[in-house]
Amino acid sequence: MAYLERAGLQVTDVLVEFAETRLLPGTGVSVESFWTGFATLLRDLAPRNRQLIAHRAELQAKLDGWARAHKGQVFDLPEYRSFLEEIGYLVPEGAPFRIGTENVDPEIATIAGPQLVVPVMNARYALNAANARWRSLYDALYGTDALPGAPSGRGYDPERGAQAVAWAADFLDSAVPLARGSHKDVARYFRDGTELVADIAGEPVGFADPKAFVGYSEAEKKASYVLRNNDLYIELAIDPDTPVGAASAAGLRDVVLESAMTAIHDCEDSVAAVDAEDKVLVYSNWLGLMDGTLTATFEKGGKTVERSLAPDRALTAPDGTPITLKGRSLALVRNVGHLMTTDAVLLDGAEIPESMMDAFFNVTAAMHDRARNENTNSATGSVYVVMPKMHGPEEAALADSLYGRVEDVLGLPRNTVKLGIMDEERRTSANLVECIRAVRNRLVFINTGFLDRTGDEIRTSMFLGPMIPKEDMKNAPWLLSYEDRNVDAGITTGLVGRGQIGKGMWARPDDMAEMLTAKIAHPQAGATTAWVPSPTAATLHATHYHHVDVFARLKELAGRQTASLDDLLTPPILSGRNLSAAEIRHGLDNNCQSILGYVVRWVDQGIGCSKVPDLNDAALMEDRATLRISSQILANWLVHGVISEAEVIDSLKRMAVKVDGQNAGDPAYRPMAPEFDGPAFAASRDLILKGVDQPSGYTEPLLHAYRRQAKKLQGA
Repeated sequence: MAYLERAGLQVTDVLVEFAETRLLPGTGVSVESFWTGFATLLRDLAPRNRQLIAHRAELQAKLDGWARAHKGQVFDLPEYRSFLEEIGYLVPEGAPFRIGTENVDPEIATIAGPQLVVPVMNARYALNAANARWRSLYDALYGTDALPGAPSGRGYDPERGAQAVAWAADFLDSAVPLARGSHKDVARYFRDGTELVADIAGEPVGFADPKAFVGYSEAEKKASYVLRNNDLYIELAIDPDTPVGAASAAGLRDVVLESAMTAIHDCEDSVAAVDAEDKVLVYSNWLGLMDGTLTATFEKGGKTVERSLAPDRALTAPDGTPITLKGRSLALVRNVGHLMTTDAVLLDGAEIPESMMDAFFNVTAAMHDRARNENTNSATGSVYVVMPKMHGPEEAALADSLYGRVEDVLGLPRNTVKLGIMDEERRTSANLVECIRAVRNRLVFINTGFLDRTGDEIRTSMFLGPMIPKEDMKNAPWLLSYEDRNVDAGITTGLVGRGQIGKGMWARPDDMAEMLTAKIAHPQAGATTAWVPSPTAATLHATHYHHVDVFARLKELAGRQTASLDDLLTPPILSGRNLSAAEIRHGLDNNCQSILGYVVRWVDQGIGCSKVPDLNDAALMEDRATLRISSQILANWLVHGVISEAEVIDSLKRMAVKVDGQNAGDPAYRPMAPEFDGPAFAASRDLILKGVDQPSGYTEPLLHAYRRQAKKLQGA
């Protein structure tokens, strides 16, 4: 890499070129003040970052010592809690307080709905997520297993279409019912003064709630009538000249739902950004989202398609006044956590915290959104940043300080940057209220994440005993408490009405029927948002927020007793239970196959998130969080003699052959067998055999090292 000197920093030339020719023009921030401010920030805060990472290691060493001393003994929870308090792992909870966050967009503060998470490194995916605000319910039903059976033939299947239409009509009857009758029986929708009316058997029938009708557009035979339920919009799209519309007495071509209300554009777990060139691609795509210029060109169905950002929607209100509805999902950016460093910039010859580079560059990019007059991301001028993988209140306080300093350098008002805390590390879960206190004037988001949280659960108690299989973790006492305590903390600190209380990802993107049955549990549990893996999943999950009034549900939950901290702190060890040989074999092969299937794409192709076939060839969404749990459970079993190193190597080799077969149709794929000597296989092996030595069990250090090795071998 070639470095250029800027304000005493050594900065890679590609980063300098991006910052000075693309990022800064139009922000009002001079090149000199940008680099000088960045350098000063790093000199002040990078040492604090290093101290906190060292403190993580110190605490873990004490936890490991306690676990080794108590291995095999009956777990004594009171003694354990006293130990955690003594070492400062558990901190005292202060006086009650309420967060003070201001200027929050309604998509985050007052509207409950789905949230997409996508790798911002992929421009096409980023655009898909941004444009997933409005999506066809008919399409989401027609093309998935949400309906029984499958389409017949290559073209449009009218019978399958009729299934989707009937399902959607039942949904409309529930979400925006007519005063009498069913949407199935409507011969025509039309305006009568300021009301939307349905013609049923020649009689006009209004809506049960006439105020549900909020806007329209009409042109010849086409029309769009927009309704609202639980603050989410539903569009009735009329066009009798289409095949679907022609089959409808009312000419109803489609039912379009507000789907992904918000989208997290990820710089972290779902990307494979390991050097300065990768980071410039990440920052370029985020900048394109913020200034509205992002496009992507790709081949689809033998044709070249160019995708760009959807505009806002212009409608007429029932009283005749013009209204505008947001056309895109509100964008948040998830920056890298405190652990990783980057050689894209050097300070006194040392790598800088990557989280600080993300903070500086991504907030600067968001200034372009603040300068726009239309089609803006944030109507309030806020910048939304999600901070992952923080351990405890001190690290949350560092994030607060970091973004305050960024605001000062860029000339932004205090608390322009709003922060989301990902409650995915055990020390954060145990001290969540105090973590919230540390960012109380900029907090807009807390959520639970089963996978990273499970990985940290395993690593924290690594030496206490062998852990239960990962399939059993979802019924462990700690997880049930974790999910409820997150909601409890959001309620008690006043997050409701100012920010999001979130739940985790649906990891099986092809299983939409099961998602429709299961994921309604998230809004019922008080989550104002929950993660989905695709725009289609967002549309189907949106129906849950029409069925459940989440804010009413949160009022009901406000009086319950806070979930048990004791349960949260109870490690999921195999206490009094012996795994059978078959259970061990399945766990070993299942995790090795999962690790290899994800790592081979990450290391060899730079794909940070993808659908990976599992041991039974079912597609699962995998990212570094899923990798962390799979590698840590095997590292734990290895430590306690449940499996041996030889058995791990044997399983990896057998599963590598299976993974090679699952990827045989990919021309860019490099088989791991029969040599087993490539960087992807080596990375998978080391993630298990060296898993205990990885900080907090994280996979990033090894993945980055092997991805760089692969890029060098490929000449990339």
